[in-house]
Amino acid sequence: MKLLKIAMAGTLLISVASTTAFADPVKGQKLFIKKFKKSCGMNGAKFAAQHTQDEWESIQENGNFKEELMKICPDINENKIKDKWINHIYDFSYEYANDSGNVPSC
Repeated sequence: MKLLKIAMAGTLLISVASTTAFADPVKGQKLFIKKFKKSCGMNGAKFAAQHTQDEWESIQENGNFKEELMKICPDINENKIKDKWINHIYDFSYEYANDSGNVPSC
């Protein structure tokens, strides 16, 4: 019985820890609006619609998301993009890609 309780506690701890490690498309949307919308010259919906979900996924897996952000929005200074924002903005872009059927409110 004690072993079962320990196993359940461990499972709960792992699931909570892994959930907080995931990026958040809502946070990515807020970051895009606050930090990049003006210098990008387009809203988040237009930015995310630049690629399909598969294309965004490939860009992220290859470690090229920051470069793609600067390619789509050339007026963005690389020094203004914090690495901790990348996963959130990626999740936003993936969630609202041109083939997702989702439309953000920005």
